[in-house]
Amino acid sequence: MASYRGSVKDFVHFNAKQDAEVLHKAMKGIGTDEDAILMLLSSRSNKQRQEVKAAYKKTYGKDLVSALKSELGGLFEMLIVALMTPPISYDASLLNKALKGVGTDDDVLIEILASRTCAQIKEIVKVYKKEYGGKLEKDIVGDTSGHFQKLLVILLQGSREKGVDEDRIEKDAEELFAAGQGKVGTDEEKLINILGNRSHEHLRLVFDAFKKLYGNDIEESIEGETTGNLENLMLAVVKCAKSVPAYFAEALYGSMRRAGTDEKTLMRIMVSRSEEDMLDIRACFKKMYGVSLYNTIQEDTDGDFGKALLYLCGGND
Repeated sequence: MASYRGSVKDFVHFNAKQDAEVLHKAMKGIGTDEDAILMLLSSRSNKQRQEVKAAYKKTYGKDLVSALKSELGGLFEMLIVALMTPPISYDASLLNKALKGVGTDDDVLIEILASRTCAQIKEIVKVYKKEYGGKLEKDIVGDTSGHFQKLLVILLQGSREKGVDEDRIEKDAEELFAAGQGKVGTDEEKLINILGNRSHEHLRLVFDAFKKLYGNDIEESIEGETTGNLENLMLAVVKCAKSVPAYFAEALYGSMRRAGTDEKTLMRIMVSRSEEDMLDIRACFKKMYGVSLYNTIQEDTDGDFGKALLYLCGGND
């Protein structure tokens, strides 16, 4: 069994009833003890938070998330609500928000559908239907178009091929070249089909073969042949096939090193990867940028929101 790579683990001496009492005290009377709330919730796993939520309702007869919302505000409130949401429901809610209302948040669609495993995507589709009463695919088709839409729909099937097909590695590399750099115009269908359906292990070997045959990385080819959302989605698929932690390290760096911090992206990644691969993301971040993720978050955020993110980071490299 692979070792656990999240920064947030099950709390060893866990007692849901006691935790519910601590939270109740933190919210009782005048003023709120934000420190007690953030220290407790950021050091429990999501599964444990759900047990605390149930214990709170049983003891105090009200919903813990509603109680927290009424006491907190701003980014810190958003972060605490995100931590209290089961991971698959959190992804479903992010996708729902990205698709509802005016305009579509393509970045959220790209990030989630390019990075989640096939099993996770299938769960997200189920939970989305249960919680929002509609089909995720239908909502995506209604809000997107063209080749961007086609690749999203393929990813949404959560049915990548398994393993490596040795006989097809070089052929796929040749087809990727022929569909892009090797012709006038671009055969997007061919690119989409290979990137959307082959396993990550297979794609890594195809990208190596591509570099050997044509002397450049597949990313350069995609950047030269596509634009806009489709380019962003294809690049995300390629990067996640190569390394999901490196993909998120780059996204975190981008969220903090632009003019102004993109708090929503920062929060989304820190929450959703805290029990997946945060230790690997931290290692990639240090290797890629020569600074620690912890210090970068510390410099770019403040208040309870910043403190909670540092807890989720799980330490300084």
